[in-house]
Amino acid sequence: MSSATIKDVAKLAGVSPSTVSRVLSQHPKISPATVRKVKEAMETLGYHPNIMAKSLVSKSTQTLGLVLPRSAEELFINPFFSEVLRGMLAYANTAKYDLLMSSAHSQQEELEAVNRMVMGRRVDGIILMAPRKSDPIVDRLREHDFPFVLLGRSVDYDDVLCVNNDNRKAAYDATNHLIEQGHTRIGYVSGPPDLVVSEDRLAGYREALAEANLPCNREWLVGTEILEKSGFHAISLVMNLPERPTAFVIADDVVAFGLIRELYQAGLSVPQDVSIVSFNNIVMSELSNPPISTIDIGIYHLGYLTVQQLIRKISGEAITQPQITVPHRLIVRGSSVRSHK
Repeated sequence: MSSATIKDVAKLAGVSPSTVSRVLSQHPKISPATVRKVKEAMETLGYHPNIMAKSLVSKSTQTLGLVLPRSAEELFINPFFSEVLRGMLAYANTAKYDLLMSSAHSQQEELEAVNRMVMGRRVDGIILMAPRKSDPIVDRLREHDFPFVLLGRSVDYDDVLCVNNDNRKAAYDATNHLIEQGHTRIGYVSGPPDLVVSEDRLAGYREALAEANLPCNREWLVGTEILEKSGFHAISLVMNLPERPTAFVIADDVVAFGLIRELYQAGLSVPQDVSIVSFNNIVMSELSNPPISTIDIGIYHLGYLTVQQLIRKISGEAITQPQITVPHRLIVRGSSVRSHK
């Protein structure tokens, strides 16, 4: 951790310590050139401001850091994030904690956000959403012995605090439902391949197919970002195959909406031509036409329990169960019917 002070920054930037303080407080009368010089000096020295001097005495900011894995614009398109945030805020409010959110466009930006929060002592603990395989942010937080919790699971450490679903079993259940409906050609639309949740769900899909002695055709596997527009891309890859799927397991309800629309534009319909089962059970999935069969993963409870676990850790409470699994359930609606082929 850097031991640089405001005086060190001022000296390197060629300004007074009071000017550095005004830059940190975003004073409107400081020129852009001065701001740039001060920030360059801070970066050179590895200086991270402590925005709450009071926390040096109390050693508590009563604030939790939430590192969002994408830009805020992308995140709030998907109702999953607002619902999980609702759960987080519900518990944080009861415990008199605030949430400091930071969004990022890349893994490097996520790491920088964590550095600012930790090195500047802005927060008492960190919440990481959608952890990656071999995640350097997890390594960094462990290195500093800083309290954190994953909404998801770690593939590298067994002792990390996690709140998660059994995503492998959830995808197995979704796939098995389609198999029970007589489908033998089942495609899969995944999330980003570097995420642990994507790996787990793909494994569950494959397990269900293998158990039923059904093929897992690589041409039916589509990786996609969890955004509505990705549904259009996913279906375009399989529409012209000689033997296309009669059903899909889809990583997210929002992607399912896009898939349904693209199928309709191509002259196909759900569920008459293609059955689908997706994940999350957001409110709109029941209002869709047709209503979407989906895996309810308990989004609100994921957020609520994630914050609860982190605050227990910060408080020094002995945690005998570092990994909590939130139950899931399959909700069958009109988008999945018996195969006619």
